[in-house]
Amino acid sequence: MSRDTATTVQELRDNGLRVTAHRFAVLEWLVDHPHATVEQVHDGVGARIGAISKQAVYDVLSACMEADLVRQIKPAGHPARFERRTGDNHHHLICRGCGKIDDVDCVVGDAPCLSPGHDHDFDVDEAEVMFWGVCADCRSHATPAEQAV
Repeated sequence: MSRDTATTVQELRDNGLRVTAHRFAVLEWLVDHPHATVEQVHDGVGARIGAISKQAVYDVLSACMEADLVRQIKPAGHPARFERRTGDNHHHLICRGCGKIDDVDCVVGDAPCLSPGHDHDFDVDEAEVMFWGVCADCRSHATPAEQAV
C-alpha cells in the first residue's frame, strides 16, 4: 500500500462515509491498481481480505464515486475502469492493442480544459479526453505488416 491507513480512513470520514472493511479495502487496492475494472477490483480485494461479493464492490464504487473518492472512466469498447485520482484535470492514453491505460496531465490547465465551439446553452463543467494509440510494448511485438499500418 502506498498510503497510510489513517489517510484512507480520514478520506472516508471527511466525505461523510462510514468506514467499513469493504470500503477501506477497495480504496486501498485502487491506490496501487489504477484503471481497474470491477472484475479486477473484485478479484484483487477478495485476495486481500477474503470473500467479498461483486455486488459489494459495485456498492462501494458507487458510494465512493458519489463522494468523489473514485473516478469512473468508460473507454469505448472496453469495460468501465475505476481510479482514485480525482479532482484534478487529467486525461487518459489508451492502447488499441492491449488496452493499457496511462494517465496524462492536461497541458491547458483549469477544468474543463476544452470548451466546445458552441455550448448550446450548457453550463460545461467537465470534459473527458481519451487519447488512443498503440503502446511501446505492442509496437515492439507487432509484425512488420502491422507496423506499416
